[in-house]
Amino acid sequence: MSKKTFPINFIITGGTIDSHYEGSVDTVVPRKKSIIPKYIKSLQLYQEIEFSEICMKDSRDLTKQDLQNICVAVEKSRCKKIIITHGTYTMPDTAKFLQKNLKDKEKVIIITGAMIPLEGFSPTDASFNLGFAIAKSQDLGNGIYVCMNGEMFLPDEIYIPQQKVEFIKEGRFTSIKEK
Repeated sequence: MSKKTFPINFIITGGTIDSHYEGSVDTVVPRKKSIIPKYIKSLQLYQEIEFSEICMKDSRDLTKQDLQNICVAVEKSRCKKIIITHGTYTMPDTAKFLQKNLKDKEKVIIITGAMIPLEGFSPTDASFNLGFAIAKSQDLGNGIYVCMNGEMFLPDEIYIPQQKVEFIKEGRFTSIKEK
């Protein structure tokens, strides 16, 4: 059974999903240039794909201007399906910012990322999260969603434990409806 696919615009902002291990600081840091386009192109998807790189930052370092640039990229995109790759720490904040500031409400916008970088680590949740976001983009109604751990969350329901120890131990987002 063949189904109509829609073009997808990936808006890239950095985060762990697009990071590499930096031994001098003993942690992962965002790459200078995204590897997401190369990875997505290797999948040979049926959808037409566009890429817009806004910045390559840890999400804790995103500025108000970065958020405005993301908003402008979404508004200007000709695509009605948008996937934003993003760091996990501030995904809910960006989702809420977009919910409040976007004028064009006629798009499916999915924010996704990973706990482990796409390249250089195995196993990683990055490829699963990207694939799940691509699949769900074809079926969801217009709106803003956060996609992690095989779940779709609305901006107002996503919960990230405030204590880093709890977040790392759990390793996943949950809904406030579960609390």
